[in-house]
Amino acid sequence: MPILPFIDENTDVPLYVQIYNYIKNEIVTGKITKNTRLPSIRKLSNFLSVSTTSVENAYLQLVAEGFIESKPKSGYIVLDLPEPVFSLDKENMNIRPPLQSYPMFDATEYPFDFHFSMNDFSYFPFQIWRRLYTEVLQQEHKRLLFYGDLQGEMELRCEIAKYLHQYRGVKCTPEQIVIGANQFQLISLLAIMFKSYTTSMGVENPGYLTLPSVFRNHNYKVIPISLEGDGITIREIYENNLQLVCVSPSHQFPRGMTMPISKRLQLLEWAKEVDGFVIEDDYDGEFRYYGRPIPSLQGLMKNSNVIYLGGFSQILSPAICVNYMVLPEQLVESYHYHKNEMIVDQSSSRLHQKVLQLFMKRGYLEKHIRKMRKIYRTKHDLVVKSVQETFKARGKLIGKDAGFHVLLQLESNKSEKELVELSKKAGIRIIPASFTWLQPTEKIPNEFLLGFCGIELDKIEEGVRKLHKVWILDE
Repeated sequence: MPILPFIDENTDVPLYVQIYNYIKNEIVTGKITKNTRLPSIRKLSNFLSVSTTSVENAYLQLVAEGFIESKPKSGYIVLDLPEPVFSLDKENMNIRPPLQSYPMFDATEYPFDFHFSMNDFSYFPFQIWRRLYTEVLQQEHKRLLFYGDLQGEMELRCEIAKYLHQYRGVKCTPEQIVIGANQFQLISLLAIMFKSYTTSMGVENPGYLTLPSVFRNHNYKVIPISLEGDGITIREIYENNLQLVCVSPSHQFPRGMTMPISKRLQLLEWAKEVDGFVIEDDYDGEFRYYGRPIPSLQGLMKNSNVIYLGGFSQILSPAICVNYMVLPEQLVESYHYHKNEMIVDQSSSRLHQKVLQLFMKRGYLEKHIRKMRKIYRTKHDLVVKSVQETFKARGKLIGKDAGFHVLLQLESNKSEKELVELSKKAGIRIIPASFTWLQPTEKIPNEFLLGFCGIELDKIEEGVRKLHKVWILDE
């Protein structure tokens, strides 16, 4: 079939993005139907007189978002997309505790640190941050020493709204953004807001524990929903008659899968049908190392019932203590009611908020993200290469190409506890993934969160070899 997108040579938009946008729009509008076989990469590149790399990158992005799939000997085939795909642009039980508690803070300095959420702080822009902080700590800014807006500084919320639109495709105004020092405070507020609406919520199993833990402590019935190969099981959401669900669609924690467009639309359709809400946890959505970042669920459909959670802990540093949530327009009034009822103060430092606002406004954040994405991609590739060459069939990597960790599934007769002790004795920090299961299956394989961002690049290969030695060779 012929595909003839308009190629604009006089724009800064890369060729592969133009091709990707055209094919995506053709699929969404039904002009390219399900099961259609797209031209081969070489055939389309010759037809359009562009490089094969441009076409290949466009196809890879469409695969990543679930519009098409690559079939051996058949090429790239358009997938079946459910309703409401054609309206994308038209509308504006207490569970068993986890196998183990969340890993305790360990101040020990390990020679080989594969912590799953560690940043590489050697590249933190100390000089710029110091200069901006000095600028903020002037007499004319003395008002920043007093209590601030509980919702967060308006100037920072304006910058966050612009940033989210550009980087994550989020559609919001500054009035929809609420800032807090940590996720716990923001999630607690959500739990209070929803008390009169529902008494239960669904969460991914396995998944990130903070959100279900907070809701459970607010006396919600937290129901674990199992994962499929492409994310949360929609059928189980319906079966449990839920009206509130939390997901991490861009890079699921801990398994790393990306929820395709078809399942995202099913989730939005569920929310529309039952008047329910989706909490979208997008803690590392900016860090996708191959292809473009997957756009947020929140921005997929206008006026969707999606609450978007994000922050600057992974982008910059947890010590900055600036996190945020984006509320749907229909929840803003409820937020202000509860805000006034609780009589609490803003937990995030006004000084930090002002410095961050200047950091974003002057373009430093954009440069920092681009820099760190390149650095983390190099580390990611080296970790993947080292594990594959060293562990071979004894180690399987899950959830590659994005985020701050890969999941290492290990074939071993040793117990998880034995493996952790062996790694510690060898000077290696690596966290088992068993704590992420809210309701464990009968047998959970030995899986470990192999973080690659915080460890020095020149220590990765040696660290992986040492891990292989104490786990495999010394059996």
